[in-house]
Amino acid sequence: MGSTCNLSQMCLTSLSRLFSVISPRACVFGIDLGTKTIGIAVSSDISFKVASPLKTLSRVRSSKDGVALLRLIESYSVSGLIVGLPINMCGSYGYRAQATQDFFNNFSVLSSLPVAYWDERLSTVAATKSMLHANLSSSKRLRLVDKLAAAFILQGALDTIPLLTGVGEGYEYKYTSE
Repeated sequence: MGSTCNLSQMCLTSLSRLFSVISPRACVFGIDLGTKTIGIAVSSDISFKVASPLKTLSRVRSSKDGVALLRLIESYSVSGLIVGLPINMCGSYGYRAQATQDFFNNFSVLSSLPVAYWDERLSTVAATKSMLHANLSSSKRLRLVDKLAAAFILQGALDTIPLLTGVGEGYEYKYTSE
């Protein structure tokens, strides 16, 4: 799913396109949009190899949530978003996937950042399992799960970049301003 970015509106694009149009020194957010919280992870290293859990925002209502997200994006000078899309296990798009797409369609009024969706199936399960293996208490797991799920989403996308660009380990980013 390719697209051209128009600065007057958010650009929904493919993962490979997103990383071809942003600066190699850019900051990228991974987002896990839930019904009660928004998990956020960041990759700000020069090579886009590491995703780190950043923050969990409590949801209030869609318009206020968008403004809170935008403030955080601006404070980190983010150049692109990888948004977890909760596709059903059978591959169909259900209510949560549609709600995520609706949220970011509405968010496009506030931001013109390029956005790529990433299949987030089992990201919360993976985050929870990693916390169980670390013997974290249930209260800590509850506080951390959303931003850790966002890190799993972002890391999955980052790990795919060499496959999309056809370049192996140690690749260099080629920034193209289109």
